[in-house]
Amino acid sequence: MSVHAYIGLGANLGEAAATVRAAMASLAELPDTRLLACSPCYRSAPVGYLDQPDFVNAVAGIATTLPPHAVLDALLAFEQRFGRERSFRNAPRTLDMDLLLYGDTVLHDARLTVPHPRMVERSFVLLPLHDIAPDLRLPDGRALATLVAACDQTGLQRIDE
Repeated sequence: MSVHAYIGLGANLGEAAATVRAAMASLAELPDTRLLACSPCYRSAPVGYLDQPDFVNAVAGIATTLPPHAVLDALLAFEQRFGRERSFRNAPRTLDMDLLLYGDTVLHDARLTVPHPRMVERSFVLLPLHDIAPDLRLPDGRALATLVAACDQTGLQRIDE
């Protein structure tokens, strides 16, 4: 049985918007997976390490029978394919892909935490997620629409339709 999962994407090096769009499309290549939806892209200020270009962010929805760790491994492989280097925490990047939600699964181990531990603090995740899943509830029962209404959207700019 397939599970609906949501992937957060971000980039701020090179042709960031084109990279994010290409990476979203590449999710259709995953085995036993269908790409269901892709949000518009948003421009956002960096978090953590501030001396870097703005980010382009988006969220994609998939239906998959792959287990969560297999999805994670595929995302890491996509990041490498798009030239990701991990020089330091919050460093500029050609592509970042995070497994935000995997159905109603709650998981925390050495490699993966689902739901993504900081997603509810990030308007650049919540707004594009809301664009493609406005009625979504998190595994803890919170409505995404409520989280979006409460998040600080300062500096977040939708850059495409």
